[in-house]
Amino acid sequence: MSFDVPDDRRYLESHEWALETDGVVRVGITDFAQDELGDVVFVELPDEGDDVDQETEFGVVESIKAVSDLYAPVSGEVVSVNEDLFDAPELVNEDPFGEGWMLEIEPDDIGELEALLSADEYEDQIA
Repeated sequence: MSFDVPDDRRYLESHEWALETDGVVRVGITDFAQDELGDVVFVELPDEGDDVDQETEFGVVESIKAVSDLYAPVSGEVVSVNEDLFDAPELVNEDPFGEGWMLEIEPDDIGELEALLSADEYEDQIA
């Protein structure tokens, strides 16, 4: 099976993606991750203003099959949370790289993105 892996973002081995735009990093889970989870029924996210640390847990995604921790791709302050997911968690399945995004972080060090996997490296991991 082939999964969508956009090459405009970076990836964690734990299947989160990070897209930097104008100094803010938008975060979600990958197409592969949502497929493995099955139907997402609940998403727990931090509050705006919370601080997160790179590669530490920031929330939980719950599906009909499993509960999985979510990990931050960069350290920084949460500046936005996708509140649509509270009423429509299925957006994570329907559009994991678009409407199913989870949060936006103002990073302490944008250079942390360089430590993450490229699209090619992530594709190798899930192959």
